[in-house]
Amino acid sequence: MDSAGQPHRRTLLAGGLVVAAGALTACSSASASLGPTAAPTTAAPTTTDVPPTTPGAAFRRLMDGNKRWVSGDLRHPDRDPNRRQLVAQKQEPFGVVLSCIDSRVPPELLFDTGLGDLYVMRTGGQAVGPVVVGSVEYGPMTSGTPLIVVLGHQRCGAVKAAYESIRDGEPLPGNLEAIAKALRPAYEQAVREGGADPVETMARAQVKLTAADLRSNQDLAPLVKKGALAVVGAYYSLDTGQVEVLTGRPPAPAG
Repeated sequence: MDSAGQPHRRTLLAGGLVVAAGALTACSSASASLGPTAAPTTAAPTTTDVPPTTPGAAFRRLMDGNKRWVSGDLRHPDRDPNRRQLVAQKQEPFGVVLSCIDSRVPPELLFDTGLGDLYVMRTGGQAVGPVVVGSVEYGPMTSGTPLIVVLGHQRCGAVKAAYESIRDGEPLPGNLEAIAKALRPAYEQAVREGGADPVETMARAQVKLTAADLRSNQDLAPLVKKGALAVVGAYYSLDTGQVEVLTGRPPAPAG
């Protein structure tokens, strides 16, 4: 989330959510009008194959989508009325993504997915608490979703705000302080590690710590142990659009 907000924004969180919602709405609803000589448009394809059921296969599909995002060779799958009807009564998402509220990091776009493909939770700096963790657990524990991705990103404004607040001993206003408190372990790790850019170090530390906590919690750990679930820590580059894996890469599927 961008740390350079305008003065008239009321809060970091409100602004990020509004922009993110607008970006997703615009991307999903845009259409081109046809003139007399214009070529007909092609409807977005609907995925008809069975969703991947293993961590490796789910991870490969997700990362293949990110490769298309980076190259611009997008398929825009699962975004047409047929898909909407298909998932209206039942959903089988193949992945869970916990990411930041930043308007530039919508998981459905940067992984080139569509309706019914992902459970998505978004909080400032991937801050977690019982409700967020419960939401992440929902797919794996109720329907066997095989993959969780904790996705941090470059130049995260929430992380920067938390870093400066903790460093300077100046609490953030309102409920923003809850984000700073949730990110304190990442701040402490970043201080220990040092480095030229402590905010980026902290952002990566937050991803790794959150993924490790999810991987080892009492409800998800048994699924991870038997190979039914992978918890991946990843980092998104705003400059390139590429997702970098930090921790927990699952074994590649056979074949």
